[in-house]
Amino acid sequence: MQKPHDKHHEMTIVKRGGGKHAHDEHGGAWKVAFADFCLALMCLFLVLWLMASRNTESLQQILTQSDGNRTDQGKGVMPEQIGGPRGSLIERFPMPRTGNAETDGKAEKSTEDSPEAAPSKVSYDTPDDLALLAKALKDMSKDAGLASNLQSVVTPYGLRVMLHDTDKQGMFVRGSAIPTGKFTTLMRQMGPLFARMENQMLIVGHTDSLQYADTSHSAFSNWNLSSNRAMSARAQLLAGSMPADSVLQVVGMADRAPLDMKNAAAGVNRRIELLILTRGQASAIAAMFGMPGEKERLAPGVDTELPDVNVLKQLREKLQSGGR
Repeated sequence: MQKPHDKHHEMTIVKRGGGKHAHDEHGGAWKVAFADFCLALMCLFLVLWLMASRNTESLQQILTQSDGNRTDQGKGVMPEQIGGPRGSLIERFPMPRTGNAETDGKAEKSTEDSPEAAPSKVSYDTPDDLALLAKALKDMSKDAGLASNLQSVVTPYGLRVMLHDTDKQGMFVRGSAIPTGKFTTLMRQMGPLFARMENQMLIVGHTDSLQYADTSHSAFSNWNLSSNRAMSARAQLLAGSMPADSVLQVVGMADRAPLDMKNAAAGVNRRIELLILTRGQASAIAAMFGMPGEKERLAPGVDTELPDVNVLKQLREKLQSGGR
């Protein structure tokens, strides 16, 4: 028999931990994805920083002279007219090679033990000798892929070698003294050839007539650019084992001596010239800026250098033969 109070008894069921909540859609997976993103971003910044440091070291190596002086002092802004796209924002230049110390030491020791193994010095004074030197430089430029960028001509002063820009290939990055890869290779290949010659050279830098945005007297200008490029070419020749004594003078001429006078922005106007001097011409230039030779006193406080006797004799004989 059922008791009266059992009629009103009901079972109560309690559910725990069931159903969805508003915060269930935001689990912990997003934290892992965000951590991976931050790690990848940090790696990217690290790679960019390493690239920037590498380029800075390369630029300092180029713009630093052998005595530690910097050639980019007083640097201003970049040119207002750049003359075309720069390409990649990250320039790629080969790091300067210092060579193997062990290998260099063995080579130097072997030369000391057997002096006959040392390369003999060659003097280029006659037009035929200078023509042979010009041919060797032309072959080097062809091997470096710069056959169209090199011109040479034999002059009474020596061999004039012109390394200029073309529409397809430049010697330097536009608006800077940073040499391109092919130009660096060519200059370093010329180093051993110049190391064997007794002649001295002038290194002259030239630019086009495009002006910088800041034209104030203390701003960076084509004068600075041409001088820096000439010094950069000298640095590459020295890196190619050319002795420092081979360079008599380094000059920057800005845009004062264009080859193409009708087109001021022509690539041929942006160039480096190497003037391989004859021994007589090198001595004359050194005497012009150095101490004069034998003197003759003309008046109190006034001296003059005596001219070369042989030259005067040849000139006198030429005049006498012409007057007969």
